[in-house]
Amino acid sequence: MTQKIIIDTDPGQDDAVAILLALASPELEVLGITAVAGNVPLSLTALNARKILELAQRQDIPVHAGCAAPVDRDLVTAEHVHGKSGLDGIELPEPTMPLQEQHGVDFIIDTLRSQPAGAVTLVPIGPLTNIAAAFRQAPDIAARVKQIVLMGGAYFEVGNITPAAEFNIYVDPVAAKEVFGSGVPLVVLPLDATHEALTSADWVQDMRNMSNRCGPAVASWTDFFERYDKEKYGSKGAPLHDPCTIAWLLNPKLFSGRQINVEIETEGRFTTGMTVADWWGVSDRKANALFIRHVDRDGLFALLTDRISRLP
Repeated sequence: MTQKIIIDTDPGQDDAVAILLALASPELEVLGITAVAGNVPLSLTALNARKILELAQRQDIPVHAGCAAPVDRDLVTAEHVHGKSGLDGIELPEPTMPLQEQHGVDFIIDTLRSQPAGAVTLVPIGPLTNIAAAFRQAPDIAARVKQIVLMGGAYFEVGNITPAAEFNIYVDPVAAKEVFGSGVPLVVLPLDATHEALTSADWVQDMRNMSNRCGPAVASWTDFFERYDKEKYGSKGAPLHDPCTIAWLLNPKLFSGRQINVEIETEGRFTTGMTVADWWGVSDRKANALFIRHVDRDGLFALLTDRISRLP
């Protein structure tokens, strides 16, 4: 059966690849995209989401702008990684499709209430502000969510924005704490897994050689995105963090992990935004997430190649 999903995102080159992977996969029905402030401010994430949809000729999917700032702190952005636009690497035309008037949080609420209970999966690949806001505004919808498959956090790999915290969680740790405590089944794709999803020169060239528009766009985004990780970590490629969420929905056998307890640190002097993952079960806290540790890198990139080749 087709899985119905809402993608909550702050595009972001790797967000863009995740969106394209979802659009190229008949197993998934993207009900809508909600934009959140994160990698860049909200005005740009909402703009970028529409550019990506028009690149893939999917103007039928609505884009809703959500929250412009975290729950209780100033916004932290990541232009140093993603560039001034958030989608640096290729110039895409200004979108002609409209931004929906309805707020993204209201779209999440209305969609969950209008669909059968357990029919919709939420796929947040940015800060969790919109999801937490929806649960705050409409507590009844949490029981209607099939699952939340998110990119965020870390354990063995620790942080990428502070020594202890991964970016998506760090931007809005209060929202993350509320989502992780919501009781909704969670699948967490942390840096531990996504840092195994490294691009290669051969794969990027395969994207560049595609005869469609989306493949070369992915190559151009990756060329830009790679420079940060190569300079900072000395890696040979860049981790495609966000596509791992969509790949897990398509083929969870590509991944391995454990059901564990994960708590979010909101008060630490040096550890705010840390995902306190009880990998070894040393606490008596109840498991609340499937925390992914490893990914079949070759299988993931074979899936990406196949699906992106199907796009316009």
